[in-house]
Amino acid sequence: MDIATIAGIALCIVLVCATIVMGGDPIMFINIPSACVVIGGAVGATLVRNPLASVIGTFSVVGKAFTTKAPLPDQLIPQVVEMAKTARKDLLALEKVEIDYGFLAKGIGMCVDGVKSDTIRAILETDMRATSNRHKRGQEVLEGMGQAAPAFGMIGTLIGLVQMLATLEDPSAIGPAMAVALLTTLYGALISNVVCLPLADKLKVRSSEEVLSMMVCLEGVIGIAQGSNPSSIDQQLKGFLAPKLRNAPGSATDEKEKSE
Repeated sequence: MDIATIAGIALCIVLVCATIVMGGDPIMFINIPSACVVIGGAVGATLVRNPLASVIGTFSVVGKAFTTKAPLPDQLIPQVVEMAKTARKDLLALEKVEIDYGFLAKGIGMCVDGVKSDTIRAILETDMRATSNRHKRGQEVLEGMGQAAPAFGMIGTLIGLVQMLATLEDPSAIGPAMAVALLTTLYGALISNVVCLPLADKLKVRSSEEVLSMMVCLEGVIGIAQGSNPSSIDQQLKGFLAPKLRNAPGSATDEKEKSE
């Protein structure tokens, strides 16, 4: 579970609600027609811009903003190097190795089956591109909703202003009518800047992290399929890491330095 995403959204909601409560009666900030215009309009515009399957699929992609399913590269590298050592002794022994990460398990399975390295690379790269495209589609749907919500907030405000101008003969109704008109702009800004756009940005981060983990697995699997030296695989995969993580305790390089 990604605490940062949950904490960030909760912090925004708490601060906004606290400001509302400290400023007076919070009931005045609740208006069902305004919420319907903003939420319904944003969803409707999103359905016009995207296929229904893409919109529905976005909900499963959004879950990645709240979870960290893909293991980090620095966690994968020791596992890949250890499997490379096992493969040097007995490739078929990898069948008994438990692998939690599905992408890595798929690649190792093809190695054990004797699939050529070029074919393995082509299959895994196709998988990577498909995953990246799914994530990108989810990001685009959320960004579209983030753009539509403020626009429909403004539309709701204009509707409210028209209704307000129609009742100018009653000065006492102008203030409440103006407040209701402005609520749609508030709702649109909140939905866009607290939910949609931040989640779209978080999905970009999650997607780049997962693609990096896939690249580490891809190169590691190709090295195993080609029978490369485990130390060479370790050094190659560490090129994906930040310099301060490349000689972390427990790595193949670290063990070699200790033995020397």
